[in-house]
Amino acid sequence: MRKSIKRLAFILIGVVLLLAACGGKDNSGSTATSSEGASSNGNGDAKKVKIGVTQIVEHPSLNAAFEGFQKALEDAGIEADYQIENAQNDNSANTTIANNLVSSGVDLIFANSTPSAQAVASLTKDIPIVFTSVTDAVSAELVQSMEKPGANVTGTVDTQPEAIPSTVKFLKEELGSKNVGMVFNSGEQNSRAQVDAVKAEMNKVGLNVVEASVSTSAEVKQATESLIGKVDSLYIITDNTVVSALESVVSVANDNKLPMMVGEFDSVKRGGLGAYGFEYFDIGYEAGEMAVKILNGESTPADLPVQYPQNLRFVMNKETADLLGLEIKDEWKAEFAE
Repeated sequence: MRKSIKRLAFILIGVVLLLAACGGKDNSGSTATSSEGASSNGNGDAKKVKIGVTQIVEHPSLNAAFEGFQKALEDAGIEADYQIENAQNDNSANTTIANNLVSSGVDLIFANSTPSAQAVASLTKDIPIVFTSVTDAVSAELVQSMEKPGANVTGTVDTQPEAIPSTVKFLKEELGSKNVGMVFNSGEQNSRAQVDAVKAEMNKVGLNVVEASVSTSAEVKQATESLIGKVDSLYIITDNTVVSALESVVSVANDNKLPMMVGEFDSVKRGGLGAYGFEYFDIGYEAGEMAVKILNGESTPADLPVQYPQNLRFVMNKETADLLGLEIKDEWKAEFAE
């Protein structure tokens, strides 16, 4: 009997020790913060980060920028849950989205456009904000300077320094323009900055700008039609309101045989004659690379200079050129939109 009791006691002690060992293994697998700034588990796998995305309107260039941003994080091995919000060009909705994202506890905010970035930047100085598709980050009061952003905001701009001068030169020397029509939303900081830059360049070479202002995409076609008889060409910049309704501008331009230069390649694909520019996917990707450094704890927005697009290319729409009866010269070194 005593031997049986001793045997039972040994078995019980063994069970207790086994349970204690299992408990120790469970504790070793709990979440911990790694030195790189991302949380990881005991197996070394990074947890998902939460990223808020705010975009002012739906159109191909901004969509491509977001795709580039996502690809950069994917290539860096960062898993992200995205809270995606689109204001559909409604300023009230843009403000509501900014409030929602700031209060939702995201790790980083990706702001895709000037109004989107301004709205979130005005509400938080703590959450890192990375923007793209912004034309003039300094004038928009998003950063102190391109080299030293100075706070919780940085990103990539969609203005290549030589794009506007090259477009103006093409309008004058190759298209023989004298009066150039510009349709834009004067209430958008991004657009006002571009129009001012275009006018400054055109004044240098003796070209005249005829403006047509809109506040909604529904006004774009009528505003374009108001320029007929007053201009001999059009220059449509990267205005979110106008680009979202670009087909109506293309229709008016084609019906009146007006050459229309545009600000980015997606607008060339949609019927614009040509653009000096870059791929929005690329500036989105570059913004994503900046976000990776921030999320990994390698840098802060204040330490990351705002970046310009890296490569300037000239892309044309051959069908539009043919419609206008325009001969494409070899010296233009133009690529053709697919």
